[in-house]
Amino acid sequence: MSVRIRITLLFAAIVLAILMLVCGSVYYFSYKNRMNYMKTKLTNWAVTTGSLLSQSGVFGQQMILKIDASTILAMKDKTVQAYDASGQRKYIYNDHPNDSIRFDRHIIDKARTGADFYFTFGNREGIAHYYSDNNFQAVMIAAAFDEEGQKKLQQLKFILWLSFTGGILIALIAGYFFSKRLLVPLRKISDEVNEISVQNIDRRIKAGKSKDEWTYLSATLNGLLNRLQESFNTHRRFISNASHELITPLTSISSQLEISLNKDREAAAYRSVMESIYQDVRRLGRLTQTLLEFARASGNPSGLEIDLVRIDEVVLALPGEISKLNKDFTVVLKFEGLPDEDEKLLVFGNEELLFTAIKNIVLNACKYSEDRIARVNLSFERNMINIFIEDRGKGIPEQELEKIFQPFYRVDESSLNQGFGLGLALAQQIITLHKGQISVKSGPGRGTVFAIVLPLAGSFLQQ
Repeated sequence: MSVRIRITLLFAAIVLAILMLVCGSVYYFSYKNRMNYMKTKLTNWAVTTGSLLSQSGVFGQQMILKIDASTILAMKDKTVQAYDASGQRKYIYNDHPNDSIRFDRHIIDKARTGADFYFTFGNREGIAHYYSDNNFQAVMIAAAFDEEGQKKLQQLKFILWLSFTGGILIALIAGYFFSKRLLVPLRKISDEVNEISVQNIDRRIKAGKSKDEWTYLSATLNGLLNRLQESFNTHRRFISNASHELITPLTSISSQLEISLNKDREAAAYRSVMESIYQDVRRLGRLTQTLLEFARASGNPSGLEIDLVRIDEVVLALPGEISKLNKDFTVVLKFEGLPDEDEKLLVFGNEELLFTAIKNIVLNACKYSEDRIARVNLSFERNMINIFIEDRGKGIPEQELEKIFQPFYRVDESSLNQGFGLGLALAQQIITLHKGQISVKSGPGRGTVFAIVLPLAGSFLQQ
């Protein structure tokens, strides 16, 4: 079922409920008013006749019959009767002489309790009223057919049914066209989205100036397209840079082998070529390993082996590992405000990946620091672990700060600090994967400070 039909049916159902409530209420209260009016009229008639009968010295039965004949002329098939304590009928008036009606004894008994008893008899409605005045007591029963009231009630019922049916038809028709107009912006958005592809992913949906749900949907889709475009651009840059980084050592290896095979050479020359090729192969191996780590860190968190990790133990392993990579590099550790409870130093994550992320930043700090020293500060704050990594190098220009986390981006292209430009990008991926944050503060001539914030194990589960 299409959305348009569903909106139409929902709109009609709402109108149906409203019409049922309104029409039902109008008919119910009209019915009750007519019934109350009838009860009042019959009760007044019964009281009037009882009052006349109690004054038998003044009014004879013939005069009372004439009075009853001229009472409530708007009603038909009228009858009024009076019964004494023994249940004997003492007075009767009928519109039709041959109309012989004798009421059940239980109606008379109910009236003697003092409460008026309303009843129906065929198409007539009646009231049994106990009348007591002076020395006269009797149960007065008055009944009549309210032809005019019933006719008006039937007319009202017809009008209400006609209004109800017409209202439903109007609601269906109006809802159908209303839903069409309501869904026009959605159709336009869908058509525009269908025209967007990889070739024109920079195209955006026209949001309009009104602040309604369609504008919000357009803005949301435009935001999604912006993220997709950025992702595609990053993916293209990554493929282009990775291809370049991979082809460079392969080209070097191929060229050196080709030159070596052109003619016979001495053993020393072959050894020199083999050493050069070995260096290229090692570079290619490191690049491949880094790309695999980057792909792993860019994957789904549910696919990682997650466990409790002591972050202080991860940091303590840094000096030895960095020293293995380069004996000239030094890591200075400083712990501040650490809690006494061990559980407040635990984070949920993959220990190997976390160590890789922090190691990459520390290794960069050693490379770019003039004294080849990276200063690492571990501190605790509320439910977070803070790791600050500082170098005392020449700093990073402000315009470069937004780019340093891009894959294969290198601030310093000098031969002194060669690398692939994946270290910071990999670190950011890993920290984000662990629901943490990484930021950097730097400036020319004042060094660089990287800040890593990781949630504790309890906070990690709540996110």
